Amino acid sequence: MDISIVVPVYNSEKSLPDLARRLAAVLPGLAQQYELILVNDGSPDRSWETICALSQQYPWIYGIDLMRNYGQHNALLCGVRQARYAITLTMDDDLQHPPEELHVLLEKLAEGYDVVYGKPLREKHNLWRDLASQITKLALQSTMGADTARNVSALRVFRTHLRESFAQYQGPFPSIDVLLTWGTSRFSAVSVPHEQRRYGVSNYTFGKLVRHAMNMMTGFSTLPLQFASMIGFVFTLFGLAVLVYVIGRFLIQGGSVPGFPF
Repeated sequence: MDISIVVPVYNSEKSLPDLARRLAAVLPGLAQQYELILVNDGSPDRSWETICALSQQYPWIYGIDLMRNYGQHNALLCGVRQARYAITLTMDDDLQHPPEELHVLLEKLAEGYDVVYGKPLREKHNLWRDLASQITKLALQSTMGADTARNVSALRVFRTHLRESFAQYQGPFPSIDVLLTWGTSRFSAVSVPHEQRRYGVSNYTFGKLVRHAMNMMTGFSTLPLQFASMIGFVFTLFGLAVLVYVIGRFLIQGGSVPGFPF
């Protein structure tokens, strides 16, 4: 088994060395060939310098430096398109996804699934972050189905060939999870520990997650269009009913209807 690990990076100069060290300890037991692709998403700190240093220390680490901050899923998509091996695994840069648990996802994938999520046994975010995550999962249900959306996590492993199904996608607001549904319906999930964040604070705020959910609802679902069409249809019927009433009263009783002079 050969594995490409894709990690979007933002303000993570402190956590990256620990992430690389822990992956270096577990990857030789998981794969014959492996790589770690670190995508710097316009970090204002020294994340890129740290990535360059790690690539010198570990020959299997590669860095991509984006020109500005494009967002987590854009950074992920960039890394996924550069992956060289048959299995792609994505995880966060904050060490909340334990590298020592990656084997659990790979074992589940080997059962015949195409995508496996590592859902947390217990999420360790604040109330607003948890609420925003639930809103995002609700938005995903319309395109992924309730069961799959319920298990969505940034810790995921999938077969790299699935990217061919969205190779031509060029939208500004991608969702890796929705794009994966274009290539398969064989999804599964396993429970993994979710560690406490060791460095800094999350860069995902309540507002950012809500905006992400809205982008998914309007960019990958027809429900908003159907809802708008239904509202337009209802108001059209109401307008026709008023028109019939006004004309009918004018023809039967004569004179104008208040508010509708002729």
